[in-house]
Amino acid sequence: MPVWDDYKATAKSRGALAMELYVLQSTPIDPLRIPDLLPDHLAYQKVLEDKGVLVMAGPLSDESGTLMEGAGHIVYRAESLDAAKAIAEADPMHKEGVRSFTIRKWLVNEGSLSFTLSLSSQSVSVG
Repeated sequence: MPVWDDYKATAKSRGALAMELYVLQSTPIDPLRIPDLLPDHLAYQKVLEDKGVLVMAGPLSDESGTLMEGAGHIVYRAESLDAAKAIAEADPMHKEGVRSFTIRKWLVNEGSLSFTLSLSSQSVSVG
């Protein structure tokens, strides 16, 4: 099985982006308490976003795609896996035991993002 850092170096050498991020899956433990902590969780996410730590975050549906069960994915920029874990542990949802999480390194190699910058309205849309 390849060692992570060796794989990352190989990806970079072949011209891939090889940007290391941290992906967290947050799973409900006590779903009834989620609405109470949601404002604090969202405020924490906003602080992380303003600091450039939060890349993306949002809820996941159930497997049918029809129900919202309170699970979510969060992507962080961090110096290390331990640093990313500390960021996740400070999230009010995890700190209060309302959700648990798993976290993994993610090596972003391919893909694209699209956005529109409208100068007259001074707005940006992502799509």
